Amino acid sequence: MVAIKGGSALEKRLSELAAQVSKPANLSVGFMEGATEADGTSVPLVAALNEFGGDKRPPRPFFRNMVADKSPAWGDAIAGLLAANNYDATQTMEQMGAGIDGQLKQAIVDFNSVPLSPKTIAAKGFDKQLVNSGVMLASTSFKVE
Repeated sequence: MVAIKGGSALEKRLSELAAQVSKPANLSVGFMEGATEADGTSVPLVAALNEFGGDKRPPRPFFRNMVADKSPAWGDAIAGLLAANNYDATQTMEQMGAGIDGQLKQAIVDFNSVPLSPKTIAAKGFDKQLVNSGVMLASTSFKVE
């Protein structure tokens, strides 16, 4: 907490805060371009096919469900982090990115909805959804620009 007394002190502090906040930072969380499976298959494509389904694959909306569940708390978290970080948007978004990335990883691990087909279970050797090689889970990431 910063104590400010007097008009000129307030004006100076507001100017300092404005300078910090005027440096925007954009956060992206998910599966970044260039991430690939061992065979060269695009991880963002695999994630999208899991999320939205395709051909004979039902949708498994792990990402949308995570956003719907967790995003209501993100605004308050950003506000608290901005204050704690002296309104440094880049530092705040780095911290939020790490947190949201963790939430996304947990959403993949916890997802349990449309059961896998017996054929898929036989091919994989287990019935855990969204997990095959572990590459998609390991490929979640974030970047701040």
